[in-house]
Amino acid sequence: MYLISRRDHDTLDVTLAGSWRGTDLPSIDAELAGVSLAGLEMLRLEVPEAVPLDLAGAWRLREWLEAAKAAGIQVEFAGREPGQVTLIDETLAGKARAIPPSSSESEFAPVSALGRQVARRWDSVLTALDFLGRSTMTLLGAARSWRRLRPVSIARHVYETGITAIPIVSLIAFLITLIISYIMAQLSREYGAEVYVVDGITPLVLRELGVLLTAIIVAGRSGSAFAAEIGVMKLNEEVDALHAIGVDPHEVLVLPRLIGLVVALPLLTVIADGIGLLSGALLCHWLIDMPLPLYFDRVQDAIAPTTFWVGVIKAPVLAMMIALTGTYRGLQVRDSSRELGRLTTVAVVQSIFLVLFADAVFAVVFYQLDI
Repeated sequence: MYLISRRDHDTLDVTLAGSWRGTDLPSIDAELAGVSLAGLEMLRLEVPEAVPLDLAGAWRLREWLEAAKAAGIQVEFAGREPGQVTLIDETLAGKARAIPPSSSESEFAPVSALGRQVARRWDSVLTALDFLGRSTMTLLGAARSWRRLRPVSIARHVYETGITAIPIVSLIAFLITLIISYIMAQLSREYGAEVYVVDGITPLVLRELGVLLTAIIVAGRSGSAFAAEIGVMKLNEEVDALHAIGVDPHEVLVLPRLIGLVVALPLLTVIADGIGLLSGALLCHWLIDMPLPLYFDRVQDAIAPTTFWVGVIKAPVLAMMIALTGTYRGLQVRDSSRELGRLTTVAVVQSIFLVLFADAVFAVVFYQLDI
């Protein structure tokens, strides 16, 4: 039995019973066909909360009620209208399921918007911390076995993020150092202190420019590649396939890229340092006629024992930030290629911001430690 009905002259009270699901539609149709609506003016319907009602059953119930309305019968619900019927009505009407704010609520709309933004940002922070924690635990677990670290994949990422980036890193380091050296030489020439150009270029390249320029280039080049590669895998449901076969995506997709970049970025930094010093040497030789042996002697005098290591120490930390940001945003891709493009852009912007922020923190720490 799917209907319990009681008629009083021109009023029919109906209470749903049984199970109103798609599999029960033939029986429901037969019972609805047996209910006579002739001579009715009022149809009062009650839907107990205990009655299972899916969208198929709600659709058939709505059709029956619409037929009653078309016959001139007034229809009302005894209690709350089922949410499934309301959803169907609003979907067919093309209306958004939103409650218009009252006048008192509209007065606090800016505060509500601020609260929603704060809640969203806090959820993002918690999600990022969860990703960082899972990546850390996966790394610790994989460190017990060399095979779980996937050396072949690590070697591939060292090649793609490191070796293939040598030309662009070298070119940028050469040109930027050349420009800065030229400006410093022109300013020093006014005071007859051209020889001190070397004292300014050397620590600047070894402590800041080499690692910072390299990290920014890698963030734009490899950080975006990480986000795009993993994002496409998400769109193609390849990450879901890894879950289905019992493989941890963090172990397969995040760790090899993280370790590969941590290995590659310090090596690229050393290359950028060498190219930067060579660029300064060539400019000093051509512009202020400084012999190369004198230049390299001044380089030795200009650096402290920690000058070179200050830049190299930063590189692994910056590499971790770039790799984690790129993979994190890649794993967030959902639904569309537009989302893929947006999150790839976010990955690059956030990577560069984190690189600059971390470099500023390192600068303050090294200053306090007098390094």
